[in-house]
Amino acid sequence: MVPIDKVKDIITKHDALEKDLSTGNIDSKLFAKKSKEYSALGSVVKIAREYINFENEKKDLVNIAQDKTNDLEIIELAQKDLNELIQKKEKHENDLKVFLLPKDEDDTKNAIVEIRAGTGGQEASLFCADLYKMYEKVCSKKKWKLEIINISKSEAGGFKEVIFSVNGHDIYSYLKYESGVHRVQRIPKTETQGRVHTSAATVAVLPEVEEVDIEIKESDLRIDVFRAGGPGGQSVNTTDSAVRITHLPSGVVVSQQDEKSQHKNKAKALKILRSRVYEAKKREKDQERSSNRRSQIGSGDRSERIRTYNFPQGRVTDHRINLTLHKLDEFLTGEIHDEMNQELRLKEQNLKLENLNS
Repeated sequence: MVPIDKVKDIITKHDALEKDLSTGNIDSKLFAKKSKEYSALGSVVKIAREYINFENEKKDLVNIAQDKTNDLEIIELAQKDLNELIQKKEKHENDLKVFLLPKDEDDTKNAIVEIRAGTGGQEASLFCADLYKMYEKVCSKKKWKLEIINISKSEAGGFKEVIFSVNGHDIYSYLKYESGVHRVQRIPKTETQGRVHTSAATVAVLPEVEEVDIEIKESDLRIDVFRAGGPGGQSVNTTDSAVRITHLPSGVVVSQQDEKSQHKNKAKALKILRSRVYEAKKREKDQERSSNRRSQIGSGDRSERIRTYNFPQGRVTDHRINLTLHKLDEFLTGEIHDEMNQELRLKEQNLKLENLNS
């Protein structure tokens, strides 16, 4: 059963927003926010009203079906309508449950993705590059805009680290499930005895936040500039264009040197720093509400081993939902990435439904 007071709250809030928006006495930012809320409630308010009226409709139909003075045809028709009403109620109940699930306020945001080579030396850096190529293909298929913010290449031709932003529709709601430790099992090209090696890379997916989402005071920042250096200490340019920003209260440090312009490097560094500080504060809140952590599959825990890519057996396994797909090549080319993502979303939804009912 859906708590009837929560259903009534949907109707009350919808009607209040409708009244507020019709007055026109709201500033543009608040109007946009309330319009979005009103639109979201508009998709479910009709269901809520019908759900509230269910008992009255059911009572009327039961009375008609049980009244022996009625014609048999009328009784049968009432019984048919009653059965349809019960089925409709069950569907409405499920729709309302899904709507009432706790929302991640960051789901509609764009994302910043950070991939770092972990244990495994050169093989880990090659795997880091493979993961980047996989996300690049997923973004291309979905027509999302991917932009590299920072990249550090390894001698083996892989990446020690790559940071990029992804812009589009509801990006974070999709990519947040990628946060964690990704493990690869395969035979390196340099392995002469055919032994399978295990390496790892860490993926962190952060919601891209604006200045309005989090306040970062200038006085809380230490900004250092230095000369950008290339591989082996080579000078990339002769000006102090590289930037290192330290957020003193949290200790978060971001360095950026990809651009030749100090101004551009500072802007990119601030973009990453803002998201990292925001994520740290969000994680603190999540830990305070630790009872809800089990319902968050896309929790962004970077220390959790979430997935194994086994090349000899051609399989990819997600350990959070115990799902194995024997289509590793298709997964890495983005062809069946949605299949894994949909299962992760479904699992999280079911966990949240359990919490809602408990």
